[in-house]
Amino acid sequence: QLQASGGGLVQAGGSLRLSCVASGFTFNDYAIGWFRQAPGKEREGISCVSGSDGSTYYADSVKGRFTISSDNAKNTVYLQVNSLKPEDTAVYYCAAARIPSYFARDAMHYWGKGTLVTVSS
Repeated sequence: QLQASGGGLVQAGGSLRLSCVASGFTFNDYAIGWFRQAPGKEREGISCVSGSDGSTYYADSVKGRFTISSDNAKNTVYLQVNSLKPEDTAVYYCAAARIPSYFARDAMHYWGKGTLVTVSS
């Protein structure tokens, strides 16, 4: 299971820290990723981190503004989101895929319920 939290309403330029707590599987055997879905748009993968070696990936749309990290002792992945823009408004989901895997919607084994991020201009 995955539980995402930390969303909210923030002004453009602001920051949030999203959290994803994992349970029920061996954290080190999985990669945890963040996806987001804006109204009327496809769900897109934006970042992921490997539970085994900590390697990370960022989509170009968030590179330089978002930072993913993991605390294996707490089975938790964080997504620090900075310099938020109105176009970052979306429901943010965390998901897990057993390593080795590729980072895409159809590769994820577990999904959490989303957390809404709203960025006002």
